[in-house]
Amino acid sequence: MTSSDTSPVEDGGIWRFGPDQPLRLDSGARLQGLEIAWRSYGRLNADGSNAVLICHALTLDQHAAGTHPVSGKPGWWTRLVGPGRPLDPADWFILCSNVVGGCNGSTGPGSLDPATGAPYGVSFPVITIGDMVRAQAMLVEAMGIGRLAAVVGGSMGGMQVLQWAASYPDRLRSAVCVASAARHSAQNIAFHEVGRQAVMADPDWRGGAYAAAGVRPEKGLAVARMAAHITYLSEGALQRKFGRELQNDGLSWGFDADFQVESYLRHQGGAFVGRFDANSYLYITRAMDYFDLAAPHGGVLAEAFRPARDVTFCVLSFTSDWLYPTAESRHIVRSLNAAGARTSFLEIDSDKGHDAFLLDEPVMDGALHGFFASVRAAL
Repeated sequence: MTSSDTSPVEDGGIWRFGPDQPLRLDSGARLQGLEIAWRSYGRLNADGSNAVLICHALTLDQHAAGTHPVSGKPGWWTRLVGPGRPLDPADWFILCSNVVGGCNGSTGPGSLDPATGAPYGVSFPVITIGDMVRAQAMLVEAMGIGRLAAVVGGSMGGMQVLQWAASYPDRLRSAVCVASAARHSAQNIAFHEVGRQAVMADPDWRGGAYAAAGVRPEKGLAVARMAAHITYLSEGALQRKFGRELQNDGLSWGFDADFQVESYLRHQGGAFVGRFDANSYLYITRAMDYFDLAAPHGGVLAEAFRPARDVTFCVLSFTSDWLYPTAESRHIVRSLNAAGARTSFLEIDSDKGHDAFLLDEPVMDGALHGFFASVRAAL
């Protein structure tokens, strides 16, 4: 690996693709005027070999590190991106983009339809995880990056990682999939449907045209977030944090938030509606539901990975994650082994549930330190 200047630097913006570069979607539709919001940390070296793509989860965005320009809070994976951390900007050019269908700068249902000049709303075409990755590949190519040193992500980000390996194996050296699955389970589809129905039952949803009416389906979106947030935790984490502790000195004998866990969920729902778009929530959850990497290969996941034999994989899971349990990761690992790919796997003992991939987990940090050190040594 060679570089004339590897001093850390942060950058970002909106990458706009012209009308001659539509995004071709799995549905058969074409998305014109594609815009991708992105953020990067570090410098791309002279031979372009040090690029790492981070793929974000459902409700996150391109601000994986640094300070979020809207909330003022640290980026969602700051504990992994920074000096002395597994992804050090002094060594890596770290790129993260908002997924297509999102609501933080990339083209999504809240964007203006070039054909009408009005927000798409639910006229926006249905998207897939494959479409998200196709848009990322367009961005990476536009930036002049021929081959990624690694693509890494957790949860929905992990789905994108697996899609990258299946769709573009010749454009990446390594892949890190954390707390994810190769297809969405019936249980997870069910939870998403509850959330979508909560949004669409809100009178302010207005058939998806709430922007034109100057309203937002905040109550429905808050309920959707509350239901989803429960799946990100574990029974142990809920018991440790809240148990049956009351919010005040006694019972209200009504339907106020008597218990601390009720107050916590209401807070999570209320905070969420201030930073996320309801229609984006519908589209992105549907994309996750449609995800089934083995389906185009007769249901045999190893066949999806067979072209990725030269990619080095790292798969991580958590013992208390019941949203994407370890069994899902083991299925990925067995399929990678059957395809002949180099694979390392670690199940991390944690009581933090699915959210463990975003929280302080020293074992995870250590594993990623070692993995990225080995990737860098091989460049």
